[in-house]
Amino acid sequence: MRISANFDGGSVEIVDASDPADIRLRLRADNAADFRQWFHFRVLGVAGTPLTMRFENAADAVFADGWHDYRAVASYDRRHWFRVPGTSYEDGQLVIRHTPERANIYYAYFEPYPHERHLELVGKAELSPWAQVTDLGASVEGRDLEMIVVGRPMPERLPVWITARQHPGETMAEWFVEGLLERLLDGADPVARRVRELACLYIVPNMNPDGAVRGNLRSNAAGINLNRAWREPDPTTSPEVFHVRREMQRTGVALYLDIHGDETLSYVFFSTAEEVPGYSDTIARQQAAFCDAFRAASPDFQTEHGYATGRFGEELLTLASKWVAWHFQCLSLTLEMPFKDNANLPDGRTGWSAARSKRLGAAVLQPILRFLEDAAAAH
Repeated sequence: MRISANFDGGSVEIVDASDPADIRLRLRADNAADFRQWFHFRVLGVAGTPLTMRFENAADAVFADGWHDYRAVASYDRRHWFRVPGTSYEDGQLVIRHTPERANIYYAYFEPYPHERHLELVGKAELSPWAQVTDLGASVEGRDLEMIVVGRPMPERLPVWITARQHPGETMAEWFVEGLLERLLDGADPVARRVRELACLYIVPNMNPDGAVRGNLRSNAAGINLNRAWREPDPTTSPEVFHVRREMQRTGVALYLDIHGDETLSYVFFSTAEEVPGYSDTIARQQAAFCDAFRAASPDFQTEHGYATGRFGEELLTLASKWVAWHFQCLSLTLEMPFKDNANLPDGRTGWSAARSKRLGAAVLQPILRFLEDAAAAH
């Protein structure tokens, strides 16, 4: 038996792997910050071998409350992932008990979104007649920060912005964007066609390519939590935010969605902007209509459960959707998806998954269209 994590997005610390029945592991911190929760590793040569894997420092995870009712994901081929029922949180340790059916198996916190798949996603957009890929600049470590522009900027078309994976371990965010793009670039889809007629969409599928490749949970290669850098982004330590914010100021923003995952809550929900200075009755009406249309488009989305008021305190305007709401005085929302399962529509085999994230991404075109048509009617 051997354990490895020396691959794209891999992350684990091995304390002792000499006994399959007592494998001692640790959650590895981000490369330059003390955030830990993401794991992704491979176990080789274990077909039919009962494994007991213990993350001894699970209580030190940044969201330790998220381990309750959590189940790890596993895959033999990196394409088909399933939840491991024998996952539990015991005395401050995350324990995964599983007997693999095949020799080699991957375990992860959530279904990974590899950098190679990201490049394929961008490549498919490049070939679409309705999209073009723009280079915004480089990350801390020199990786490309791509933006997919769908539609051509025109005075009558509203600028709609969508960003994902500011926190690289929240891989469901890029799965969401993949589902959105597949529908948005479908020439036979009437909703997509109408959205393209009314808007120019600026989509950044992965805001944090360095952190994604390194297997970080929450920070970039310089140790910066990008979703706390929006008020004054540093072009050296948070160039990813610096480049995106600069482009937003050039294009303007009428609607912004920032896509995330939440480690603790078992629901799909929005973090909204009521606490942001300048939040108006007009934006409140737009938000209510957007949520109504999203609920109609996907029963996975709900508005009953979410973050408590005052959660972000003095950090409020350092967050992407809050800063955009304040600066552009527009409808600006953070979408959160669960790492565990959706309590409203649980799935015993997969929990919340890449496939469900993609479906939700496709469904969000419906409330986007509602927003655009309401705006067109108002003018």
